[in-house]
Amino acid sequence: MTYRAPLPDIEASMRFAMASAISAASIDSGPSDSDRAFEDLGEGMAASILEQAAKYAEGVLDPINRNGDLTPAVLTDGNVTTSPGWVDAYKLWIEGGWSSLSAPADHGGMGLAHVLNAACLEMWSSANMAFMLCPILSDGAILALSRHASKELQETYLPKIISGVWPATMNLTEPQAGSDLNALRSKAERADDGTYKISGQKIFITYGEHDMSTNIVHLVLARLPDAPPGTRGISLFLVPKFIPDEDGNPGTLNDVRCSGLEHKMGIHGSPTCTMIYGDKGGATGWLIGEENRGLACMFTMMNNARLAVGLQGVAAAERATQQALAFAQERKQGRPPAWQGQTGEMAPIAAHADVQRMLMTMTAMTAAARAICYLTAAATDLSHRATDEMARQQAHERAGLLTPVAKAFSTDIGNEVTSLGVQVHGGMGFIEETGAAQHMRDVRIAAIYEGTNGIQAIDLVMRKLLLFDGRAMNREMADMRAIAEAVTHSNNPAFGSTAKRLVETLDSLEKSSIYLASQIAAAPTNALSGASSFLRLFGLARGGTGLANIALDVLTSSDATSAARPIAIARFFAEHICSSARGLEVSICESAESVQLAKVVFAQT
Repeated sequence: MTYRAPLPDIEASMRFAMASAISAASIDSGPSDSDRAFEDLGEGMAASILEQAAKYAEGVLDPINRNGDLTPAVLTDGNVTTSPGWVDAYKLWIEGGWSSLSAPADHGGMGLAHVLNAACLEMWSSANMAFMLCPILSDGAILALSRHASKELQETYLPKIISGVWPATMNLTEPQAGSDLNALRSKAERADDGTYKISGQKIFITYGEHDMSTNIVHLVLARLPDAPPGTRGISLFLVPKFIPDEDGNPGTLNDVRCSGLEHKMGIHGSPTCTMIYGDKGGATGWLIGEENRGLACMFTMMNNARLAVGLQGVAAAERATQQALAFAQERKQGRPPAWQGQTGEMAPIAAHADVQRMLMTMTAMTAAARAICYLTAAATDLSHRATDEMARQQAHERAGLLTPVAKAFSTDIGNEVTSLGVQVHGGMGFIEETGAAQHMRDVRIAAIYEGTNGIQAIDLVMRKLLLFDGRAMNREMADMRAIAEAVTHSNNPAFGSTAKRLVETLDSLEKSSIYLASQIAAAPTNALSGASSFLRLFGLARGGTGLANIALDVLTSSDATSAARPIAIARFFAEHICSSARGLEVSICESAESVQLAKVVFAQT
């Protein structure tokens, strides 16, 4: 099954995200120039880039995707050889200038909107998730260096990373420190020449070593000898594989090596490395930002990566949906009621009601996750692009609120949709030959890395819900209620009970928000017990209203025939998927005590 980029769906979601970002910016600040924030994507620019990105996805990345799964990267004498076709595909990546799409123009980037880059990342990750993990990390490093590094470091490394010639990595995790960076032990010693000597071990380092480039730029968290304990004592360092010479070319091999590759459930083509720093006295590193302030720098990179991981969830879901639909239209078995009495061959399984339910679920959930991710990207854009200070601040608050939802909800959807994809295939889905299982295996990690989805839920409830005095949440609720009201006023029978179900979902979200806000300080364990359910409820509300808005936009700008598909998707999501909102509300507001019975069930917990 080959991948085909769903450009009409992607472009519709982009239009919704940009329009929503602009509209939200004027709620408190009034009319501003925010409507010009995305003008560089006009006059066919966005459509042209998306078309070329789709060709790269379909023609370059998709054909080697299976190679990565069947022939993983291998480590020999400290050197990693990537899967067949990887090196050539990366050369074409560099030649296409794809690394520079949203990178800052003053260091060689195009400086285009992140929402455009998000759309491209979705397509590329659908075509080959394992390959795209390398460029995604470079995107985050570009942000971290452009905002926190010294001018000298920026001049030396940013042009190389932006061009794609020197890809970057992120080195956080250690054997004893997974999500808890308080336990980080890697050391940094000050050297007389202003550099630092880095020593320690890092695990789960994506593309920590490979053969696709002449150099690799590692961003490494480590502690100085006099650093305060906990996360307040972490610094961030740039540690290149090869130290650049006077001409800026790879020079001396640094004191860093790959000691092993993980054997993983999925994304086999992505080398996941154990990295050793300091075998020979310490790897040479340069400080990024200030000493003991590295976590703030790294969060710049991680927040970008979290949206990218959310897009991986969308990407895997889209790929699985395409394959399941094609299979269901070809596979013939049985006859549904409408076919009874007919003679001849059996019906395609896509004609059966339960298979239609699964296919509709896959399609609607994928579209909802896409809407949330693009909305987050557009808000991030406006937080930098708007000239009005209040508009920028509101967009910043919105992006902060939506980021954990984009990451966790979308990757949960990725797992659920790829599982349904296997189910649609029946027994053949369990056979590796069809490829359906690969989508499920590949995306399983997305709910785990870059902050587990449980951590995202905690961030949403314990930090983002009341951040900025709850302004961001209040504005988001107002925006979603306005969409539900617009569906009601459309008086279009094709929407069915969409408006009613959206209002019910928003009511449950509002009640849950009020309850959790009352518990955060008074009974934090109660708030934490309902955090994951709340994130899911938020995703249903934001995704459902997003799909309804997209449908209304198509209906307004086109005709009833063109709007039939997006209206059907929005209606199914509201009537079948949002129907769980009331149950989630009960879990959040009335069931915290039963979660805490874990200490009874598991006596040692």
